[in-house]
Amino acid sequence: MSNPTYEVATVGGGCFWCTEAVFQEVKGIHKVVSGYTGGNAPGKPTYREVCSGLSGHAEVVQITYDPEVLSYRDLLVIFMTTHDPTTMNRQGADVGTQYRSVIYYHNEEQKLTADIVIAELAASFDAPIVTEVSPLATFYEAEEYHQNYYKNNSSQGYCSFVITPKLNKLRKLHIDKLKKA
Repeated sequence: MSNPTYEVATVGGGCFWCTEAVFQEVKGIHKVVSGYTGGNAPGKPTYREVCSGLSGHAEVVQITYDPEVLSYRDLLVIFMTTHDPTTMNRQGADVGTQYRSVIYYHNEEQKLTADIVIAELAASFDAPIVTEVSPLATFYEAEEYHQNYYKNNSSQGYCSFVITPKLNKLRKLHIDKLKKA
């Protein structure tokens, strides 16, 4: 990394294409990489293996960010308010453990912050938050065609009907945190 002050966060909120697109719009984000973690299958998983639900991995993004511009707490608030953290193993039409809501912490400070943010936001939702908070295991970068998916495929149906509304929600809720506000 070119900046020694950058930190890393890893979250999964359903399809990684959506989560990646959200964080690519946020000030202080240096890089967003789609990938997989949290499973028990040996070796580097493929998209097909993860989508089968048998690998145990979740679709996640690993976010490199500048904590002097965006705090980990604010990053988690954006994450929690741009997906549905109250549905178990599901985001919209995407169903399976690979689409679970999850925060993978890199250290105990991140774990504590995640627990606090979840507790603070609990009253904002009509159902209990089911977001998993777990230590990060090995992160596997997804195949190249998954990287920058929305930027490269924004006119595709899934992008138009699923990701664009999430970006609109981001703009409505967090306009002050956006790169192009």
